[in-house]
Amino acid sequence: MIYLQSKKTKMKKRMTVFKVNYAARNLIKTPIRFFASLLVICALIATPIVRASSIQDQINSLSATNANVQSTINSLQLQASSYQDAISTLQTQISAIEGAIAASQAQQAQLQQEIQSDIAQIAQQKQVLGSDIKAIYVNGQMTTLEQLASSNNISDFVNAETYRNAVQNKIQSTLTQINVLEAQQQTQETQVSQLLNTQQAQQGQLATAEAQQASLLTYNQQQQGNYNQQIANNKSQISALEAQQAAINERGSSVIAPPASGGVGGNCATPNYPVGGSLYYSGPTSGAPNGGYPMSWCDASQDSLTTSGDFPNRECTSFAYWYFTTVEGHSDFTVTGNANQWWYTANRPVDQTPTDGSIAVDPAGTYGHVMIVIASPGETYDGQVVPAGYIDTISMNDDWYGHFFSMQRPDAGFYFIH
Repeated sequence: MIYLQSKKTKMKKRMTVFKVNYAARNLIKTPIRFFASLLVICALIATPIVRASSIQDQINSLSATNANVQSTINSLQLQASSYQDAISTLQTQISAIEGAIAASQAQQAQLQQEIQSDIAQIAQQKQVLGSDIKAIYVNGQMTTLEQLASSNNISDFVNAETYRNAVQNKIQSTLTQINVLEAQQQTQETQVSQLLNTQQAQQGQLATAEAQQASLLTYNQQQQGNYNQQIANNKSQISALEAQQAAINERGSSVIAPPASGGVGGNCATPNYPVGGSLYYSGPTSGAPNGGYPMSWCDASQDSLTTSGDFPNRECTSFAYWYFTTVEGHSDFTVTGNANQWWYTANRPVDQTPTDGSIAVDPAGTYGHVMIVIASPGETYDGQVVPAGYIDTISMNDDWYGHFFSMQRPDAGFYFIH
């Protein structure tokens, strides 16, 4: 670590005593392997600081969501089982009714054969009946006296009378039999027809019920598919988060600084400054960190543009306001005055306890200085534990030329906007 006291007094703020954190300021000196997959280049939005604790919180939240979703899937599987059982029962009933319908149809076919046989029998009986009626008619034209006179004797007359009575009885019997057969045919045909209608209605009802159960089962399976996809997506996110954790652990850090929304480099990027005989940043200018400051503000001359919050570009106030509202997401933040006035003009809570993502306000000097806290005392940043009384910060214009710097500073006398 190198300690440097600046004696510059010009422009809008003073330089503070700071301890250079080479791992932090050289963050982009080496290829940004981990951030390459996370970096989204846009005009004004940067990726927030990633912290090990927040990653674990996300993993825990996704795992809890998966557990709840899996519980829902289990319930759906029980429902699906009940639907399948109902479908199996209905299929058994449908098979039974189909068997009954087949039996009824066979009975109906047999009955039709019997009816045809009865019709033939009735036709025969009618033919016999016609002959008998004819005989009665012929004999019936004679009077009893004529029949007696035409008979050879009394015995012939009695025989003829007996025959006539027998024919009449036979005619009556045949008529009765014909009526019974016709009534039986009609009854059997009606019964079989009614039975078939009932069975076919039952078959239709069972088929409808089976279709409903099948529809419920299909919807249930679609829900299971959607929930399983949700679990798979969450597992994919968990894997990505675990990869981030592994990257953080490999770096020996609990915090990773954000990549730049505008990329790296630009006129506001950390310059190759000598500090205590060593370079403050060593590497190509195109790869120097710029804190994600919007490139249009970064490349413009210092104080030539008005940025968000009505602050001039490449000043500490511009960088802190932009980062706090855009990256940290405190869009309701309002503040007025120079940097040393922020601690009492800010509309958000202010105390003297540093927290990650808060604005550190150094009220000393004519203008003061504001920075963003990226690691608090006791945290590990880029493999180095932040000691008590110090904070790791990122800010703009520490060198009075509108450049980005990442450094470790003593926080004595600082205020923190949360």
